Amino acid sequence: MENQTKFTKYQILLTALIALIQFSVVLDFMVLSPLGPFVMKDVHIEEKKFGIIVAAYAFSCCVSGILTAGFADKFDRKKLLLFFFAGFILGTLFCALSNSFIELLMARIVTGIFGGVMGSIGMAIVTDSFEPSKRGRIMGFIQMSFGVSQIVGIPFGLWLTLKFDWHMPFYIIVAFASLIFIIVMFMMKPVTTHLAIQEDQNAFRHLGRTLVNKRYSRGFLATCLMATGGFMLMPFGSDFAVHNLQIDPESLTPLYIITGVFTFGSTIAAGFLSDKMGKMTMFTFGTILSALIVLVYTRLGVSPFWFIVLLNGVLFVGINSRIVPAQALLMSVPSPKDRGAFMSLNSAVQYLSGGVAALIAGMIVYRDETDHIHNYPILGMVVTGTMTVALILMFRLNSMLKKPVEPKDPLVDVGEN
Repeated sequence: MENQTKFTKYQILLTALIALIQFSVVLDFMVLSPLGPFVMKDVHIEEKKFGIIVAAYAFSCCVSGILTAGFADKFDRKKLLLFFFAGFILGTLFCALSNSFIELLMARIVTGIFGGVMGSIGMAIVTDSFEPSKRGRIMGFIQMSFGVSQIVGIPFGLWLTLKFDWHMPFYIIVAFASLIFIIVMFMMKPVTTHLAIQEDQNAFRHLGRTLVNKRYSRGFLATCLMATGGFMLMPFGSDFAVHNLQIDPESLTPLYIITGVFTFGSTIAAGFLSDKMGKMTMFTFGTILSALIVLVYTRLGVSPFWFIVLLNGVLFVGINSRIVPAQALLMSVPSPKDRGAFMSLNSAVQYLSGGVAALIAGMIVYRDETDHIHNYPILGMVVTGTMTVALILMFRLNSMLKKPVEPKDPLVDVGEN
């Protein structure tokens, strides 16, 4: 029992490497939005074109996930990780060198094509390398990258932009990611156990078989609903805070930092508690907490800054209490021979559903001539509805996992009691 709960030195190293890779990708994705005003002024583009640049990344991530799925289980996962990591670094370097709309657009497409599947490859490696009893803590540690990017990455990126220009944060990401690439190359072991049990030699047949698998479809649907809620609220979060809640725009940075601290702490706690109390128990707690805060927050008027910070912090505690156990459960959905394909398609579903959710949210809310956001409470009810449906679906998914598809595989989960 002790061996099932303790981590080996290599498992600790592997977790740290996957988390650092995830941090690089998340930071690259998150840093562009706060740099928007500087980019638009320097490159001479309006908000619409900047929106196209941001959307191009998500779209290319989705396409990449679909195209990669058929090949994801045909190679050593370490080699696959290094290939896409190298492409991601090159795409980020192109972002740093861009000086026009077309250059930046193409750079973000390249970055999205390679960076979009990095998370899914990392999850496949984690699933192949860790028992279900450890996956909650592993996902908690990896998800911590979002909190670190908010606490350190975004403020540091803004500081570099003010001191130099908006290109500098991308150069720093390239340098940091290149260092991690070298460490991964020499210190990560090959991940090849899945190669011995492959059945489909044809990549397109493998993709098709993964797509039509009913067991996997439930996982894709759960991911779709999980992504929908967050992507509905995020695009209008800053505008709602500034124009409806009357927060000083300069206070957004400390708000991001404090929220990042809550994210940092809650991901670690959620991972530990998911393994200790049960993943479904933790997911249920996170769903109830998140839904309550969303219903309250989306109905707020002008409020004290400390109260808004508190609600945001508690909201992210709830969100991470959903994401961490959900990711840990989803790792156990595919059989070992299909993990790479499933994770790639799951990543594509996440980006696609997020983009659709943002479009739907844009149809629900609108701003008046004073930039006041309207219909935000309706958006809150829609998000709460998706959380409720996701909870029901996760209960059914967990019941399904009690009947493992391949009992001989020691890393297949059997659900939570």
